[in-house]
Formats: sequence, structure tokens, C-alpha cells
Amino acid sequence: MKSITESTSYYQNLEQMSVRNLLKSINQEDKTVPLAVEKAIPQIEKAVEAIVAKMKNGGRLFYIGAGTSGRLGIVDASECPPTYGVDHGLVVGIIAGGDQAIRKAVEFAEDDQHQAWEDLKAHQINENDSVIGIAASGRTPYVIGGLKKCNEANILTACIVCNPESDLTKVAKFKIEVIVGAEFVTGSTRMKAGTAQKLTLNMISTSIMIRLGKVKGNKMVDMQMSNLKLVERGIKMIMEETQLSREIATELLEKHGSVRKAVDSLK
Repeated sequence: MKSITESTSYYQNLEQMSVRNLLKSINQEDKTVPLAVEKAIPQIEKAVEAIVAKMKNGGRLFYIGAGTSGRLGIVDASECPPTYGVDHGLVVGIIAGGDQAIRKAVEFAEDDQHQAWEDLKAHQINENDSVIGIAASGRTPYVIGGLKKCNEANILTACIVCNPESDLTKVAKFKIEVIVGAEFVTGSTRMKAGTAQKLTLNMISTSIMIRLGKVKGNKMVDMQMSNLKLVERGIKMIMEETQLSREIATELLEKHGSVRKAVDSLK
């Protein structure tokens, strides 16, 4: 397996660079990430279409990962309920080492090839569900072991990796390879690889939610009114959709709790 994520940085003597040169060089490397993601769109498309089909039949989506990869999965999953008004159990992020690993690394948690399946079983995972394993290196035992057990249980599996021909892609039914090359700081995969994973997760969850009917036009009509900014956004959306006054739009939102329900109440 080629370990591009561990290859030596293109830049030397970083400690001798000025702050300006450090920032410009990091930014220069970051610019390459969206292009790498673009090349993976056909792979992302296949995974999304398969997952949407499962979710339309009542399935859930799980992300599993370790370290930065696990945290990114949790971030994406945690943003789905407030953004799209879905249940917290519809998209679930699981990290090696448990919730404590979100803030502080748990030593050797990623090396346990059996624990991911135990973590998934705690959610009563079944063959209606889908699991995406996230691992920049593509060789994390926690993730590989989890996907192997999912395959045995006839659960749809996919992966997001940043190395070509990795061990994880040999396990996942749907592989997404985003090859971003060497990191600015050698091996620091929280940088370009992490950015690539974040962009890919954004694309996956957003596309899924749109296909599940959680967006109307280009608006998040089911978003939760969890702060004043979102309440204000909801009021404006109702006003734009119905041409009603701000006062009436506000009353409708307060009464029905979501933009979709407020607008539908007028039909």
C-alpha cells in the first residue's frame, strides 16, 4: 500500500520561514484539496445514491473513525439535526475511544479491531443502515475491523481515505479516495487530509438530506429554531415564500415551529 499521507513535505526548514511564508505556503497546499475532491465525485456519487436508497427505507447513517477522522464524522453528524430537523439518531458519528476521545486522544484506541463493531451494536445497527469508515491512512484497525463485521452482517459499507489502494478500500463496498498528497508538516493529516474529509462529508450529508426532501428550493425548511439567528432566518424565509408581513410570518413560525409547517398551514 502506498502511504502518501506519510510522505515527506514538499517544504523544507519550516522553522526558518517567516509567519507570512508559513501562511502562504499552507494556503498554497490547501488550494489543491478541492481539486482532489473533484476527482472523487464519481465515487462519492455512487456511495450517496446507495445510502439514500437505504435511508428512504428507514435506514440510518453511521460514521466511524479515530482521531481527527472520528471527530470530523461527529461534527458532520451533529450538525444534521439542527440544520435539517432530523432526529439525532438518523446520522451518528462514532469515534474510537468513545466520547472522551472527542477532546483528548485515547491511546491505542484506534488499534482495537473489535471495538467498532461493539460500538455499532450499542445502536442496534442492522442491515437497513449504512456505515462510512473514515481514515486518512486507510489502515486504521478500528475502522477496518468495523467495516468487516458490517459486511458480514449485510450492512452497506463505504470509506473515505486519502491513500490509494489502501487496506480499507479493499473492505468497503463503496470506496472514496481523495488523494491530496504530502502534508505541509510531514504526516500531519489533520491538515489537507482532514480538509478533504470535511469537504467530502459536507457533500455526502448535504446531498443525502436534499434527496430525502429536507430542502425546498435552496432553503433549509426543516431547520430547528435553536437560536435568534435561525429564528430571524426562518421569518425571512416565510416572508419570501408567502409574501406575508413580518408580523404574520413571525406568528406562523411561533405557532408551527418550522418554516415548512408554517408555509404548509396556508395551503
